[in-house]
Amino acid sequence: MINSILKAIDILETFSSTQPQLTLSEISRRLKLPKSTAHSYLNTLKSRGLIEQAEDGRYALGRAIVPLTQAVRVNVELRDRAAPLLRELAEVCDKSVYLCSLDGDFVLYIYAIESPQRLRARTAVGDRAHLHCTSVGKAILSALTWDKVLDIVGREGLPKFTEATITDLEALRTELEETRARGYAIDRGEHERYSYCIGAPILDAEGRVIGSCSVAGSDPEIAGEHAQELASQVMHTAQEVTRRMGYVPVRPSAEHPASRVNRMEMNPR
Repeated sequence: MINSILKAIDILETFSSTQPQLTLSEISRRLKLPKSTAHSYLNTLKSRGLIEQAEDGRYALGRAIVPLTQAVRVNVELRDRAAPLLRELAEVCDKSVYLCSLDGDFVLYIYAIESPQRLRARTAVGDRAHLHCTSVGKAILSALTWDKVLDIVGREGLPKFTEATITDLEALRTELEETRARGYAIDRGEHERYSYCIGAPILDAEGRVIGSCSVAGSDPEIAGEHAQELASQVMHTAQEVTRRMGYVPVRPSAEHPASRVNRMEMNPR
């Protein structure tokens, strides 16, 4: 535990709907902090927009809190609408099933159904992973413009996790073009050895990619002989989740959500 972070959280939790504004003295007294220490914490939080100060000197939660709460709402909404469909997918495929949201430059696992057949069964919820080395991540990248992909790679790089990880930019571009063309992404042991996954993108009501879902297991046939069969099931699930998130295709049909992605152009710089 890092005490300074805990104290900063304590300060944020001091505010409420009944007391949205507090003075330095009130914050200091409630948290049993010297005024100088409380003032330092408040100034630090102000610098990131998490705390604001009115003209009368009183403090309140800042505007930077809003996108954080919106991100939580979207994740909860996505999880709740997708969960029944993912349970059906897990039953049909008899594989581990994952739901992820796009979290900055990473994927965030927000729901998981672990198969007992998984060699290293674990609870993935709360984990983050790079986009370039997972099926859920590559499914998301395939729905972004190439410029956005370059921005992410510029910040995070292409770190190597196994001998199968894509670490070359042109190889990644080719992989994403193939992913977009077929509508699903494949992880051939690129993030974890002996772990194979198939993932498809999920869109929001505006047609923007917000996440993805996948099936995973230790059988290499997931990425080989059985890939097309599993991919059809994953894409169908992703399409249904997308529909529940409010996205209506231009031509409603049996198309999966990647149908929109397939029509996108990845224009290099």
